[in-house]
Amino acid sequence: MSQQLTHASHATPALFISAPGSGHGKTTVTAALARWHRRQGRRVRVFKTGPDFLDPSILAQASGQPVYQLDLWMMGEQACRALVHQATGEADVILVEGVMGLFDGQPSSADLADLLQLPVAAVVNVAGVAQTLGAIAYGLAHYRPGLCFAGVLANGVASARHAEMLQQGLPADLAWLGGMPRECGFSLPERHLGLVPAAEVADLEQRLDAAANVVGKLPLAQLPEDIHFAPAALSTLPPLLQGQHIAVARDAAFCFLYQSNLDVLQQLGAQLHFFSPLQDHALPEADSVYLPGGYPELHLQALQDNVAMRQALQAHCVAGKRLYAECGGMLYLLERLTDQHGDSAAMLGILPGQAVLQSRLQGLGYQTMRLPAGALRCHTFHYSNITTDLPAFSVGERLFASSAGERVFCRDGITASYLHACFASSPQATASLFLPQQGRA
Repeated sequence: MSQQLTHASHATPALFISAPGSGHGKTTVTAALARWHRRQGRRVRVFKTGPDFLDPSILAQASGQPVYQLDLWMMGEQACRALVHQATGEADVILVEGVMGLFDGQPSSADLADLLQLPVAAVVNVAGVAQTLGAIAYGLAHYRPGLCFAGVLANGVASARHAEMLQQGLPADLAWLGGMPRECGFSLPERHLGLVPAAEVADLEQRLDAAANVVGKLPLAQLPEDIHFAPAALSTLPPLLQGQHIAVARDAAFCFLYQSNLDVLQQLGAQLHFFSPLQDHALPEADSVYLPGGYPELHLQALQDNVAMRQALQAHCVAGKRLYAECGGMLYLLERLTDQHGDSAAMLGILPGQAVLQSRLQGLGYQTMRLPAGALRCHTFHYSNITTDLPAFSVGERLFASSAGERVFCRDGITASYLHACFASSPQATASLFLPQQGRA
């Protein structure tokens, strides 16, 4: 794979927003800060740490720019550095939202912040906390020597007196970045896989503006320090999919799409044509189909009732054309899908079996999907279980062998799994998922 070097070194104000754990309000604060800077006329680029689909949709609406994931394991250090460096040429401020707690996971948010040399602002939910915030902040600031710590923001402050007690506990060398009120009216709604996607939050604009109004009055709203990002190599991909047309499902039921994956398909030479299994009655003219993950369980009746789309996808597969399905896309291929409330509907019936949503998480973590053309680094996160007689072509290899890997099903040009792949981790394997069978990489 050839390399293109970006030679200029840029200095851009940048900040990494993290927390002691999940649920502290990182996305709300990051989105509010992005919206605030945007309203000041600044060009804002936001990145999300880890393999998240949902937070980026909120952050993209807040900033007005596409949001890319930065995942050290799936993408590698060089790709993360290259994406951020590329953004410096088109941004007045860069924000990176962490994942889980600052030191959680391998690799962790702290690993990424350290790689990029970004100062870390910690968001702490202070419900039931007063002066002890100082101990929490001190621990975050000093747990990893050398990590640059910008300060702490208290989320969920109950009163002026509460804010005073919180600040009393902070050591003198730790900066107070302000407090977000408990009764704010701009918290973001959630469901079983995380935040509700931006397109489904009717009053999201009002929520973002309300949050920005609050953040704009805090020390956090000051432009962060300039960071010099070293030049990074950007890969030039071979035209393995030149001339190929790929129909990509994209709507409320199938919305788990990495922008970087779409970029890779286009860089490989493919032309993308988007369609909605919920609303459209025909497929675009295409050589292959990509069914990403999402929430098919929330749209059972609409998917079942769209008979024309069912017939179009069935005809596509009968013709021997390629189809790649991830997680929710795979559930759509099955004969039947049942949600958490016991409601059930017929799906495409292209693959044998059925799936049932569970009340608890059924799969989580990094895995490698091995294909004849190469290995794709992937992530899994799902609440459903499937029952099928179809034998697995292979099984995902977990990064940490805590349980069995996800099954990968391959039949008649179809590849389906619970795994969400990072296409940049193996362009050759990616191309093989979409090329005609006689021309597979």
